[in-house]
Amino acid sequence: MSISPLAYADSLRIGSIDFVSPDEIKVLLDIEAPDSVALNTGTPRPFPRINGYVLVPSDEGYLVAQVEWITIERSQYPKRKGMQDFGLLDLPYPLRKMSLNPLGCLHYADKHANGEDRYIFRRGVEGYPTVGDPVLLPTQNQLRSIVESGENRRVKIGISPLAANAEVKIDPDRLFGRHLAVLGNTGSGKSCSVAGLIRWSMDEARKARNGADPNARFIVLDPNGEYANTFRDMGKVRVFAVEPSEGIEQLQVPLWFWNSAEWSAFTQASAKAQRPTLIQALRSVRDGTVEAAATPSHEMRRFLRTLVSVIQIERNTGSPWSTFPKNKNFYEKINKWQNELKEDDSFGEQEKTTLTTFRAHIYSLCKTRSERNAHLDFTRTEVDVLLRSAKAAHAAFGGSDTDILPIDADVPREFTGDQLLRSVEANAELLNVSDYVETMLMRIRSILSDSRMKTITGDVKDVSLDGWLKDYIGDNKASNGSVTVIDLSLVPAEVVHIITATIARMTLESLQRYRKLNKGKTLPTVLVMEEAHTFIKRYKDDSENQNSAAICCQVFEKIAREGRKFGLGLVLSSQRPSELSPTVLSQCNSYLLHRISNDRDQELVHKLVPDNLRGLLRDLPSLPSRHAILLGWASELPVLVQMNQLPDGQRPKSDDPDFWAVWSGEGLEKNERNEEIERRVNWKEIADDWQQTPTPVANNDLVSDDDEL
Repeated sequence: MSISPLAYADSLRIGSIDFVSPDEIKVLLDIEAPDSVALNTGTPRPFPRINGYVLVPSDEGYLVAQVEWITIERSQYPKRKGMQDFGLLDLPYPLRKMSLNPLGCLHYADKHANGEDRYIFRRGVEGYPTVGDPVLLPTQNQLRSIVESGENRRVKIGISPLAANAEVKIDPDRLFGRHLAVLGNTGSGKSCSVAGLIRWSMDEARKARNGADPNARFIVLDPNGEYANTFRDMGKVRVFAVEPSEGIEQLQVPLWFWNSAEWSAFTQASAKAQRPTLIQALRSVRDGTVEAAATPSHEMRRFLRTLVSVIQIERNTGSPWSTFPKNKNFYEKINKWQNELKEDDSFGEQEKTTLTTFRAHIYSLCKTRSERNAHLDFTRTEVDVLLRSAKAAHAAFGGSDTDILPIDADVPREFTGDQLLRSVEANAELLNVSDYVETMLMRIRSILSDSRMKTITGDVKDVSLDGWLKDYIGDNKASNGSVTVIDLSLVPAEVVHIITATIARMTLESLQRYRKLNKGKTLPTVLVMEEAHTFIKRYKDDSENQNSAAICCQVFEKIAREGRKFGLGLVLSSQRPSELSPTVLSQCNSYLLHRISNDRDQELVHKLVPDNLRGLLRDLPSLPSRHAILLGWASELPVLVQMNQLPDGQRPKSDDPDFWAVWSGEGLEKNERNEEIERRVNWKEIADDWQQTPTPVANNDLVSDDDEL
């Protein structure tokens, strides 16, 4: 005998509403409601269940709510329908109650091809129920509709254990376009989730192209060297590391990629004397005339251009007519210039004449101030005349007003480390600050002489800007592969933040220029930052001298704020969200939360998400591995996801150490002769590699037992 629709709907009733507020609904459960397993919803499933879903009928369809807590209250009399209390008011009777968080509405759409009703879930509550309204269990079809609603659900990432194992799919535009934070403790499955999101997205894109490689770009910044072999089976994958090997190329981030902020952070340049000198030196070596300045005339033109710029800067700041010691500094500068303004036999007659006039003008200004008790300040008229004389000399050597305009100190034009060193020294002489820049010069010399840094930042002749962009971001139509893995594990600590900041900044700025040259169209690219708490760490923004870590964090803050407009998505993976920059976290619109045990991290996560999700987030300390909570822009509603399983060969190398296998010899890997491979060590080889000492190639398999001891 079939059951009528009304009777079936009544059989799904579990209780009635007892209390209503905008963020909480309390329900009084019927005595007949299931107390462990619901059997009438299509297939047996647990009920009541924390963070499970229930429905409340409404005019628009159903209000969808999530179970926050379940409790038992004591009543003085039974409340079963149709029964009298018979005056037994002093006997305690248990009443089951639960609290709900309203999430959205489930609207009826039409029927599927198989005849089942089709529903659409939408976030937001248009109207709240009232006291006494019935509360229903959702059917299997309704549960799947709740989790599987949403447009452009293209990439399956897992299933939802709380919604009848419904498929959890995401829209890549939402997930990657507005930044994603993957947070959780070590061993909770973060790295596998990140690798899976990349792999599953590429698999679906390849299917959409009928097997052709997708035009996609993922750049993985890998501080621990976990991802080198993760994407090998996906075809063309570019892997860069400090020590190249088979399938791994040499990591190269030339010094001329660094901008003035990164150079200032690395050299710890002070704001008063060192930083202006460094910026002026960078302008000089980036002006495009380094190679052309082979003749004395070219050299003099560059020198005069610098003098004109210095006089203009000093004039604008008012130093020549200021009080001591500023006026004295200006006097000492122009007095020193006389020795540099030397004639050469190759100069033309006009060049010699204007140079002599300019030098004589400086001599006359300095002579009157070299007398005893003379005033060192200058008048505005004297400085203006000196500036006109300098410009005339510069013009005589072929210069123009456009040459005098300051060159952008950050434009990535090629120069060598030695050229920068000489430029800093020369500009320090011109600005009369040689005594103040010696410590900065020592730091520049250190990076030029350090063999560990030379392989990464050294003067490599075959590195061009366009070639670097092709290799590290991806060639036209991603013909050289969709994934770039940059292994930062062996980058020296002194420059690892600068290298990371440079790669991230170059990626953003290249995409900015792509949009500029392509009428507003973007080139979708995803930048993945593993161990984000190390590189995007909160810093004190009131510090006068920003260190390398602060500069690195500022780059990612800019990407978080502006990257979406230029097609650059950001994926952060971190085990310590409380140490991350608040600016970056606040710009992440989607979160994939694995197990989080630390109370400070839990507190931060609770502040990041809406208050009505507090019940779901209480699951964070007890989530099993591979389970995560997906919430935010990428999901129509917060959902518990059991992530898809990755095979061993596709997982990042982030497994826990196998202590017992090494200690006991049980479960060790075996060679082709079915012999267990013991974990041997040759400390001499490690020491030689660490100390960068040439050593004969050693084979760990030949280490003797004495060496092991």
